[in-house]
Amino acid sequence: MARTGDIIHLNVGGKRFSTSKQTLAWVPDSFFSSLLSGRISTLKDETGAIFIDRDPSLFTPILNFLRTKELFPRSINVHLLMHEAEFYGITPLVRKLQLCDELDRSSCGNVLFNGYLPPPGRLIYSRFEYTSRAGKVCVLGNGEWPNCRLLWTQLADPGMVRIICGHHNWIAVAYAQFVVCYRVKESTGWQQVFTSPRLDWVIDGVALNAKVMGGSLGDNDKMVAVASGTEIILWTICPDGNGNEIGVFSLNVPVEALFFVANQLIATSHTGKVGVWNAVTKHWQNQDVVPINSYDTAGSFLILGCNNGSIYYIDVQKFPLRMKDNDLLVTELYRDPTEDAITALSVYLTPKTSDSGNWIEIAYGTSSGTVRVIVQHPETVGSGPQLFQTFSVHRSPVTKIMLSEKHLISVCADNNHVRTWTVTRFRGMISTQPGSTPLTSFKILSLEDIDGHGGCAAGTEIGPYGERDDQQVFIQRVVPDTDRLYVRLSSNGKRVCEVRSVDGTSITSFMVHECEGSSRIGSRPRRYLFSGHANGSIQMWDLTTAMEIAGKVDIRALGGPTEEELLELLDQCDLALTRTPDMSPAASFTHSSTPRASTSRYTSHHWHLLHVPIHTVFLLESLIDSFLEALAQA
Repeated sequence: MARTGDIIHLNVGGKRFSTSKQTLAWVPDSFFSSLLSGRISTLKDETGAIFIDRDPSLFTPILNFLRTKELFPRSINVHLLMHEAEFYGITPLVRKLQLCDELDRSSCGNVLFNGYLPPPGRLIYSRFEYTSRAGKVCVLGNGEWPNCRLLWTQLADPGMVRIICGHHNWIAVAYAQFVVCYRVKESTGWQQVFTSPRLDWVIDGVALNAKVMGGSLGDNDKMVAVASGTEIILWTICPDGNGNEIGVFSLNVPVEALFFVANQLIATSHTGKVGVWNAVTKHWQNQDVVPINSYDTAGSFLILGCNNGSIYYIDVQKFPLRMKDNDLLVTELYRDPTEDAITALSVYLTPKTSDSGNWIEIAYGTSSGTVRVIVQHPETVGSGPQLFQTFSVHRSPVTKIMLSEKHLISVCADNNHVRTWTVTRFRGMISTQPGSTPLTSFKILSLEDIDGHGGCAAGTEIGPYGERDDQQVFIQRVVPDTDRLYVRLSSNGKRVCEVRSVDGTSITSFMVHECEGSSRIGSRPRRYLFSGHANGSIQMWDLTTAMEIAGKVDIRALGGPTEEELLELLDQCDLALTRTPDMSPAASFTHSSTPRASTSRYTSHHWHLLHVPIHTVFLLESLIDSFLEALAQA
């Protein structure tokens, strides 16, 4: 029988418990008081014990609390136990668990939390309207005109942060239809200095130049540009914070990348177009190239990796000299031996220089998964770069590559599979003695929101971030709707730290950037992680301190999320609304050498047909890989 006098017999999830009626019923209006009063219907097992379909391991500390009114939080999972206590309606226990949780979490964040920028102001200027004598209304981009009135747009909610980019002590934050610029000074902190007009289209890309050197714009002017579809709009920001629209330009094809090289604004497209705007000439020019899969910059050179297996370069500094010819002088630098599409590339300029120039090193990855390193001696500029090393360890297209002072890092489309090698250098130049040696292999698992509500792809790049003469990091956001990020060393995948939103909001974008904290001689820049959130706020985290702390403790046992953390994140995520990302920079240009890679791309583009089962298979594969990685590290 379930009840023998005052003794109550319970079957919780298949495990038997016996306790007194007085123990269960002392908390008023709880699940047990309702159960014993008959207000809740019960199920009984074959022995007559009351059956409760809950976790028996979590019921044990709950029953102990009902017996002793004491709690030992160090031996329990506070979050899981709080969920169970809320189900049973044990208010005293819920309150104690909340207090325990608040000891670890604060709206002021942990020691790495560095600052909070609230969502931008409710009013941004929309446009100027000029009324002519004939009564005709003309919409003007900017300027001072007679009969001109300034219109404001009321913003009740700025929406989520889509993209963050930084340059020197400035950051630009892109929302759906406007961009905001901030700058930081040691004495005054972060200040909002520019807000763009509200645009009629959604922003897909943003670029910032906070240090224009010379030219007709002056030394103190700054520039910010945004792109959507084929259109680009560019503003200059004056010292007083006011912005002037420089112009609206069109690439005629969708803009894939938007960035500055010195004074030049560059836009590229996978379809094979390059657009350049120069601050001196104020001239915009489009140039046709073969389909572009990847790019990097080296000084004033723009390096392009293309679908035909060639690497091209453009010296954008000579652009004003070529205006009469209307030609950007796109020059072939190197052609891959197998003519595979160049899907990722990274340029490293060594400190060794001569009268002829720098020793240039280029690492690139291909659609077949091959990684190659080519070098060019200053003395042999005319003969072009020479093939130095080849690695054939990826079986999917290479999506990212980074050649730094100490490491060569590559990422392929197989769920962000990372391979790293050590780089041997002699007098600053890459050397074959003893040569590059494998360092580690790991994955940066990151699921995408199928409808894009989890953020903008341009704002959630995993990296690697950091200067090439220093340790670089990956940023891992496992599921789209999450309030936490994992910072991992790009060299070995080990966890530097975990950051969690101080206000509990979802993280929709992120970026790592170094800011100069002081103008004093000898002061060094500090590295910060900027996270954009669903409520429009920006939160800042001190990665310099995180790296110093990680260097003092043993982090060998920590990589990305542990199995428990991964399952907890996936439990909070609706897998039917996510997908394994198609990481190839140009899926239409790449070919698959394995059935799995081909199926992965099919899953990405036809998710509404395949839905959960195929994704679940790939997810289980990723979980198994994570378990094997953890066992190997142990």
